[in-house]
Amino acid sequence: MIDYKHLDPGSRVWIYQSNKEISTETATLLKKEIADFVSQWTAHNHALKAWGDLIENRFIVLMVDESQAGASGCSIDKSVAFVKYCAEKSALDFFDRFNFAFRVGGQLQSANREEFELLYKKGELNDTTIVFNNLVQTKAEFEEKWQIPLAESWHKNFV
Repeated sequence: MIDYKHLDPGSRVWIYQSNKEISTETATLLKKEIADFVSQWTAHNHALKAWGDLIENRFIVLMVDESQAGASGCSIDKSVAFVKYCAEKSALDFFDRFNFAFRVGGQLQSANREEFELLYKKGELNDTTIVFNNLVQTKAEFEEKWQIPLAESWHKNFV
């Protein structure tokens, strides 16, 4: 696995959010699995210039710098299969796109779409609440737009 700092800002990003916080023990195992996967990740038998990690015991983040070899449909399918494997192995759900992550009082929390809307209506969340935009496409967007105020995110459509 290459160093994150050496990835081009245009590197492609995929973010998979767990439905709940991952225990320290499980996180340690997943970090090893991610490192192993990324170091062997290929597209058409070409090694990908890739990086991956488990961030905040909640998010599997994978990146590919396509300056060396592009991520193909097959290689993307491999990554999805890998995340499904991680989900099965850890009894977690990484594919619920309506499980929203956000920070309240510096603490990372999550809620389903209905709970999120209710928290907003109750005033426990507001337009300045930091939410995680897992739809970012590049390393540059990840660094600048992954954690943003609710008012600037697509989450605003649900409150």
